[in-house]
Amino acid sequence: MMTYDELKNTESELRERLAVLETFLKLDERKAELAKLEAAMSAPDFWDDKEKAQNTVAALSSCRNVIEPYRKLVSDLEDYQTALELAADDPEFVTECDSSYRSILKRLEQMEIVSYLSGRFDKNNFYLSIHAGAGGTESCDWAGMLLRMYRRFIERRGWKEELIDLQPGEEAGIKSVTLHVIGDFGYGYCKSENGVHRLVRISPFDSNARRHTSFSSVEIFPELDDDIEVEINEADLRIDTYRSSGAGGQHVNTTDSAVRITHLPTGIVVCCQNERSQHKNRATAMKMLKARLYELEQSKRKDAADAARDDQAENGWGSQIRSYVLQPYQMVKDLRTDAETSDTAGVLDGDIDLFIEAYLKR
Repeated sequence: MMTYDELKNTESELRERLAVLETFLKLDERKAELAKLEAAMSAPDFWDDKEKAQNTVAALSSCRNVIEPYRKLVSDLEDYQTALELAADDPEFVTECDSSYRSILKRLEQMEIVSYLSGRFDKNNFYLSIHAGAGGTESCDWAGMLLRMYRRFIERRGWKEELIDLQPGEEAGIKSVTLHVIGDFGYGYCKSENGVHRLVRISPFDSNARRHTSFSSVEIFPELDDDIEVEINEADLRIDTYRSSGAGGQHVNTTDSAVRITHLPTGIVVCCQNERSQHKNRATAMKMLKARLYELEQSKRKDAADAARDDQAENGWGSQIRSYVLQPYQMVKDLRTDAETSDTAGVLDGDIDLFIEAYLKR
């Protein structure tokens, strides 16, 4: 626990950081946008266009999710100042001040992370795809473990997810899966997870209990804004339909409602089977394809810029970003930031903020 002399110097430090944060978050602009959105919602014909109304509500929620936590921090800092004044004459308040300081600091650091998310699509929802690498059952099981890890992470953050496509493994785990994840600054937080994830463990599928290394790739790409135009030539597409592999229900496994679209020039494949309607599945698949093609174009531009600086790095299947070692020791390490932890169980249960924040701060 901090002493009173140590605590009394923290108030000015917190105020300075709050002032910087207010600038980075552009709170004045957000407050003006909030007022504009609230005015739009009060219009009598607001719900006539349901899709537009839902987008407005989502934008309103996004503004409030930044403004309200900041206001709470300012209010709590005022209370903290009062507690510090009391602690000068009453040592019993020192414990309360120490607890308040740690709480404010933790929430301030969390909001500072938001200030790093200034990319064009950082505030957007996103798609998460996981693909098992070579290695059969081992890699499929590892892909299934990653799916559980990300679902637990999504749940911890209070986000929502929709299953778009799932291809189960023959014996265990999954061959591939795609989720649509809905949450404030979702893409900004999770774009760092894009890459290859490596697992080292004693295989539960090996009767000789030998150590195995498995690989799975994770792809993160944003849901595009409506004002982004991506031209796709229908002649460049191969569209296949097949029966959904869902767990039952009316029409599931009885009609060819699932859709797979292959973009022939790039080899990009997207699938959707979460709707009973083939038309809806095709629309969702096309939406994902446009996002993937846009990301591919942006990646090409970035690679060209990196090459011009002689700093080009491979951004494909060989770009391993993180190792999860369960045997002969316990360690998860991010190879880009050197962030690491021995709490492998916590990480596989969705506690991956350490790695995401280290990447963003970098």
